[in-house]
Amino acid sequence: MSVPPSLRVGVVCFSTFGGSGVVAAEVAAALAERGHAVHVFSDDVPGRLDPSRPGIHFHPVRPPAYPQLKHSPYPLALTSKIVDVARHEGLDVVHAHYALPHAASAVLARAVLGQDAGRPPPRLVTTLHGTDITLVGSDASFLPLTQYSITASDAVTAPSAWLAAATFQTLGIPASVQIDVIPNFVDAARFSPGGSPARAVPILLHVSNFRPVKRVADVLAVFAALRAERPVRLRLVGDGPDRPRLEAEVAARGWSRDVEFLGEQIDLPAVMRDTDLFLLPSETESFGLAALEAMACGVPVVASAVGGLPEVVADGETGFLCPVGDVPAMAAAAGRLLDDPALRARLGAAARRRAETQFRLDPAVDSYLAVYRRVLARGG
Repeated sequence: MSVPPSLRVGVVCFSTFGGSGVVAAEVAAALAERGHAVHVFSDDVPGRLDPSRPGIHFHPVRPPAYPQLKHSPYPLALTSKIVDVARHEGLDVVHAHYALPHAASAVLARAVLGQDAGRPPPRLVTTLHGTDITLVGSDASFLPLTQYSITASDAVTAPSAWLAAATFQTLGIPASVQIDVIPNFVDAARFSPGGSPARAVPILLHVSNFRPVKRVADVLAVFAALRAERPVRLRLVGDGPDRPRLEAEVAARGWSRDVEFLGEQIDLPAVMRDTDLFLLPSETESFGLAALEAMACGVPVVASAVGGLPEVVADGETGFLCPVGDVPAMAAAAGRLLDDPALRARLGAAARRRAETQFRLDPAVDSYLAVYRRVLARGG
């Protein structure tokens, strides 16, 4: 089957603060920059997407309120929106970021479009991002639908070898399914070091969506251990269900002058440049995009040795990896970096080199385009 040089790509993603929405938005922008027509589907504009850019077409998904559908009909509204746009714009590929509900909605949309005469339905590429496999997708309530959404996709990608393996092991996906590993990436021009201003008090940083899996309470525990021995400040970027409890703990312990909750609407590269150390004590991470962005800013990382993080953070070279929940080990690693500026500078410089050489945007976009062209060349 002949594949046109310029493609019409639908990108389905979350708008909320998190790695999957960031990756989807930046892939969409890069595709548009290369001359492809990109149609983005979400409940709201993703934080890193500029819908006014040439080649970007944003389609908000707004479910109607019907008493009979007392639970959110978002997946059904998304399916209908994909069908409508595909019929009017002739989409070649739908790229669903996250298995549920996005890949499931795209599978249903493809089935509807398959009934249309005169044009084949778009091909479906599903990118897995982590908790859609390890948490949501593996829940018994959703497991059969997750399995079907993955096996029914024309191609499947994952950002780390760990997540690809976990998909087979956790979900029982047949070995015949091919999962392309396409690492996440960082804009090394935007996320770049800002020098090393002399600071009387070092600054720690954590970025996440404040869910239990991120173990933000461990960040506060590490901060407490460090604070007992030296002056130190902490900045927390993001929002989510655990934030009220964490704010209450900070207030109760009298830390309000030294711990800042910055929310989501901030200049993240500027905050990362003004940081001495990044903390990511997650229960699991499929990749660790926030850690990569900190590395690109020349900031060493102390993180959990779980999931895909060892594929991003080189232990002892760009930061330190510790067992999940081992607050004393994380505090010791962080204290070592804070107390040795030369070591911190050396690991920070190595982190920057690793980020800008091994996790660049263009090779990732090349890989996604190769997947699109492969499934299109395969035909119906």
